[in-house]
Formats: sequence, structure tokens, C-alpha cells
Amino acid sequence: MPKISVCYSPASYSLFAETDQVVVVVDILRATSAMVTAFYHGVENIIPVATVEEARDYKARGYLAAAERDGMVLEGFEIGNSPFCYMGEDVKNKTIVITTTNGTKAINVAKNDSSSILIGSFLNLNYLAEHLNELQKNVLVLCAGWKDKFNLEDTLFAGALSEVLIHKFNFESDCDSAIAGMHLYHLAKNDLNKFLENSSHRKRLKKLELEQDIEYCLTLDICPVIPYLHHNELKKLKQCVLKPL
Repeated sequence: MPKISVCYSPASYSLFAETDQVVVVVDILRATSAMVTAFYHGVENIIPVATVEEARDYKARGYLAAAERDGMVLEGFEIGNSPFCYMGEDVKNKTIVITTTNGTKAINVAKNDSSSILIGSFLNLNYLAEHLNELQKNVLVLCAGWKDKFNLEDTLFAGALSEVLIHKFNFESDCDSAIAGMHLYHLAKNDLNKFLENSSHRKRLKKLELEQDIEYCLTLDICPVIPYLHHNELKKLKQCVLKPL
């Protein structure tokens, strides 16, 4: 029976890395939510890079590039990691290069081993769970956190995904991080937004007047797409459906 584990920070990834597991990278507020949204709205590919310098280099070569640090769009870039930047006609069929404070770092940490990498968010949670059940491999949820520190929003997603895989699809877990995530999700699931009211990054985004982003990123199953990493580019799976209960 496949297992699910949870790593709360990219700094701890080496402690959880296994051969031939599926790593689900999650940065709820907002990188992976933006990536899922982008593919749902017709973006062709996303190239996640770890540094601003790499993003600037791609931009100089004619790519559409996005850069965010500390919640803000960086000077010299038109877009950051707000999901609402990836909904217009101007991004359709484009390849976008993106660097963010936490999410792209987590992707680049995980891509250095042999694991498969998928992108998760509340926006595609149950579609992702269905696909993971079809794969029947061990799963590691890698939370991007905040600058290598624990955060609540990614942990709530990890708990939600763990609950679905364990209780609906009979995955197993001997990982205390997954168990703790499920307990937190049980406390929060009736109102994720309210539960996160005092969390650090929610406060940070509120100061930047990004409440709309927060509400959107906490919405369940509105983007039936699953991004995956192929070499250094994110692409989307061709088919993504929810099976009836």
C-alpha cells in the first residue's frame, strides 16, 4: 500500500527524499495556486527558476517573465505570483518564466533527485488525489513554507490531501507531519480563511491589499489541471477528471 508523508520545509527535504516517490510541491499563498491557475487558463509551459537573475536573463531573451519577493512584484517585471495575473488572453499559449520567494525554490530543491514532481493547491486538490491514487506510488507533500520556515496554509493543504488519500484511497502513513497536518485541517476545514486570519503570510498579503488573492487560493477544486515537471519545465497533464463517488 502506498504511503503519504509531509515535509514542512525545503530545508528538510533531504530527510524525506526517497527513490521513485511522487513529490507534490505546494505553496498555497501563492506560487503553486498561480501555476495551477495559469495552466487552467491556457498557459503552455512554465519555467520555474530559483533566482531573480535567472528570470532577468530569460526576460532579456524575450520570454514573458514573472518575479515576486516578499509578496511584491519586483521592479522590471510586469507580473508576480498573483493568480489573477494568469487569467487573461495575453498568457494563453505562452511559456512563462517565474521566480518566487518560496514556491520556485521548493521545486528546484526537489528536482535534483529522481522523484516525479507535481504541483498542488486547493484549486486542484481532489483532481490531484485521483491522479495520485492511479499512480500508486509513495507521495511526499513538500511545503514551500516561508523562507524555509513552517507555515500554516501549506500545512493545511498537506493535511487535506493526506486525509483524502488515507480515508478515500487507502494510503497509509507513519509520518507525524502528515498526522499533525490532518489534525490542523480538521480544525480549519469549515472556514480556512478565518483559521488563517492570524497567520504570518495572510497578514503580510493583507497589508499589501491582496485579500482577493487569499480567498481565491483557498477555493476548492475549481481548476481541473495538474502541472508536472518535465526536465526543467512545468507542463499539464492532458486529461484530468474527477470520478463519481
